[in-house]
Amino acid sequence: MMKPAQVVKALAALAQPTRLAIYRLLVARGPEGVAAGQVAEKLKVAPATLSFHFKTLSHAGLVESRQDGRFVYYAANFTVMSGMVAYLTENCCGGNLDACNVPIKKC
Repeated sequence: MMKPAQVVKALAALAQPTRLAIYRLLVARGPEGVAAGQVAEKLKVAPATLSFHFKTLSHAGLVESRQDGRFVYYAANFTVMSGMVAYLTENCCGGNLDACNVPIKKC
């Protein structure tokens, strides 16, 4: 279970439109991730700006990176994402999940 401070850091990192768009793109691409240049091209973000956003997301534990030749690939950290969602919904509707009436999509 994530600690409150970890959840706050992750939510703060996502509380910016460009970072949220980056994160949603990475989640959509799955564990293989995507090259930083492809993210920049798809979202029309300058490389220096993108680097700043990746650093913030990485610092919050939301993304991981790997070097493959001259390319850096970024992927969502699904363990942290799942932990954050679990923390936020831990006591949803007093434990009566049927009362929430919120469909949860599976990856």
